[in-house]
Amino acid sequence: MEVDEQRFSIKDLENLSGVKAHTIRVWEQRYGFLKPRRSDTNIRYYTNDELKKMLNAALLTRYGFKISQISKMSDAELQEKVLELHQHEALQDRLVNELITRMIEMDVEGMEEILDHYILNKGIQKTMQAIIFPFLERIGILWSTDRIHPVHEHLVSCLIRQKIIAGIESLVHRPISQQAALLFLPEDEYHELGLLYLYYLLKQRGLQIYYLGSSVPLNNIEYIVKQKNIPLLFTHLTAIPPGFNLSFYIHQLSIHLKNSEIYISGPVVEQIPHKSFPNIHLIHSQEELRQLMEKIFVKADDLSRKIV
Repeated sequence: MEVDEQRFSIKDLENLSGVKAHTIRVWEQRYGFLKPRRSDTNIRYYTNDELKKMLNAALLTRYGFKISQISKMSDAELQEKVLELHQHEALQDRLVNELITRMIEMDVEGMEEILDHYILNKGIQKTMQAIIFPFLERIGILWSTDRIHPVHEHLVSCLIRQKIIAGIESLVHRPISQQAALLFLPEDEYHELGLLYLYYLLKQRGLQIYYLGSSVPLNNIEYIVKQKNIPLLFTHLTAIPPGFNLSFYIHQLSIHLKNSEIYISGPVVEQIPHKSFPNIHLIHSQEELRQLMEKIFVKADDLSRKIV
């Protein structure tokens, strides 16, 4: 008997695979690809195995295979063809797909094996950019719509958190400048992974880090900024807590921390009203983040030369 958290709608398949629901229906009708079941209330749903099949098929179509070919393959043949893809991007897509299916199965050991192998070969920074962020983006819709049990989110978050912290601790912190940065999340915001990644990037560049973590009251932030005269502040907003007035909060940050430069990243950035605050800077993409880190590194390097 299938449990609720292992039932997926056609919209879930669309969000996870990138293939439009209309196209999935065409594949079903024309090629007999996937065979959705029906619940006791006659609602169509797909199982774990069909999700895996859909993820593999979507990957193959992105790299030149036709659905007419794919529909004739067994599950084992599908998997074999996926493993034969040699393009760099295909490898990343395949690993993201594997993380999704192993998450659903709560195969923590399998997820850890994938991440450890990639980190060993590419490092935590490239792993975050190529594997972890795309993975979190694709499964985020399942979390936000309660399509899977909250325990999946906890397992994944804790595992990734451990990997980022290990990466942070592996860095030998030899500050090259007197620049300092404070990292925090607003009250009732507990999605810490993006903030920890910022911690890694900034520590990698030798900055002095004051890490306050999740759910920090504004007056606490204001206190330490004044005590330590911290010029750079970073926060990463993944979700808006219930009852949280985002526009008002941004306004308060700008006023109470007017002598600091405040950088805001994360999915919620797109919801921030387009108001001009001279010390508020929004980071909309990985590329913008990369450029910012290069800029910070140059400034720190210039300052270190002046000190020497």
